[in-house]
Amino acid sequence: MQKFQQYIDGVFSDGSAQFSSVDPANGQPWALMPEAKAADVNAAVEAADRALYSPQWTDLTATARGELLFKLANLVEANAAKLAELETRDTGKIIRETRAQIAYVAEFYRYYAGLADKIEGKHLPIDKPDMEVWLRREPIGVVAAVVPWNSQLFLSAVKLGPALAAGCTIVLKASEEGPAPMLEFARLVHEAGFPAGVVNILTGFGAECGAVLTSHPKVDHVAFTGGPETARHIVRNSAENLASTSLELGGKSPFIVFDDVDIDSVVNAQVSAIFAATGQSCVAGSRLIISRRIKDEFLSKLVEKAKAVIIGDPQDMATEIGPLCTVKQRNHALTIIDASIKQGAKLLTGGVAIEGDGFYFPPTILDCSDVPNASCVKTEFFGPVLSVVSFDTEAEALQLANDTAYGLASGVFTQNLTRAHRMIRGIRAGIVWVNTYRVVSPIAPFGGQGMSGHGREGGLEAALDYTKVKSVWLRTSDDPIPDPFVMR
Repeated sequence: MQKFQQYIDGVFSDGSAQFSSVDPANGQPWALMPEAKAADVNAAVEAADRALYSPQWTDLTATARGELLFKLANLVEANAAKLAELETRDTGKIIRETRAQIAYVAEFYRYYAGLADKIEGKHLPIDKPDMEVWLRREPIGVVAAVVPWNSQLFLSAVKLGPALAAGCTIVLKASEEGPAPMLEFARLVHEAGFPAGVVNILTGFGAECGAVLTSHPKVDHVAFTGGPETARHIVRNSAENLASTSLELGGKSPFIVFDDVDIDSVVNAQVSAIFAATGQSCVAGSRLIISRRIKDEFLSKLVEKAKAVIIGDPQDMATEIGPLCTVKQRNHALTIIDASIKQGAKLLTGGVAIEGDGFYFPPTILDCSDVPNASCVKTEFFGPVLSVVSFDTEAEALQLANDTAYGLASGVFTQNLTRAHRMIRGIRAGIVWVNTYRVVSPIAPFGGQGMSGHGREGGLEAALDYTKVKSVWLRTSDDPIPDPFVMR
């Protein structure tokens, strides 16, 4: 089996223990991973804390930090094929997407490389004539970045990019489910020339790695992508170190289709929204909210498309849906589907695990128009399962869209411009895609509300989130200090 190492203080090592990682395409172990324990986490955080104040890092100008990020971007681009192969092997995500996505990840590092020397303070027009006052933006400190297995190069870039541009140091915990590409990415960080301790990358399990990291007294900020339950643990852990948090959590995103659309085009968009990445995406458009006038025609075409999806080896460029990452996800999907059918949902296609090696699951569609509160409508699957509800009026569509505890992404499909603007205003979500879906850019921030978390990743806002403001007061008068017992 291949063997991977963790990266702490500029050195690669095996970690306190090791565990086997499973290939979801066949269910067999294929690589040994370093299992970080408390001692490894402590070493990584201590290294990050030393690096935060070391002249090798603090004496770099913002422009020089940007140059390091440019080097890293070029290395990611040059090694995209290898990183993609590892991500597909370790997570089951299809190779045709991992190659394209990781190549684009380089653009996120380039964006933040260019932004590094544009994070500015400001001068204040203070109300005291003998004072000059300005604000400095300084790095927030040591960042604990915790990323899941899905789209991990992308989800780490939107944390590392702005944090490094702002001058922070980082301990990144890759998911224990499929950490290979992040551990390989550590070699690119090393090659780019970041000073030792500025970026540390490890992996491990919850109690002995994740909990120790997020509660560590020298961690100043926790950036987390994952599920709400883990986020609750992180928020509780942050009470120990009073670290700030940014949380990008799950979603149950509405995909709203009005009756004035090009049905064939929007069917393709819905296929992308829910079946791409085998549905293993926090922004998956997993709730189709469709006008009753076109429901039957739309679903007929959608079911036909779902049945024609090519399921197979994720390393094959022809494959459109690979396996789920873990057998636990597959079992979760089966449980919720069974409960929903008992509640009255109608299974239109899929719904049964594919027999054989690997954790394969077919595209599944459940019509819940008669039971809009069925379990499948409320629960995030993290798999290729679509729940359908229908509406008659715009107000009903908006009510259904907002009938969720989540608030990450949403899609609105209509040719009516004024209606689109009304829906944009009314939908409670951090992202609204209109007549498109599942589009990202380093320039545009994304994030959610409610059970989908808080904070934003991407764009200038993310870089500012990794800074703290220092107020500087400079007295310009040579007159004696006035009454010391009176605050000015």
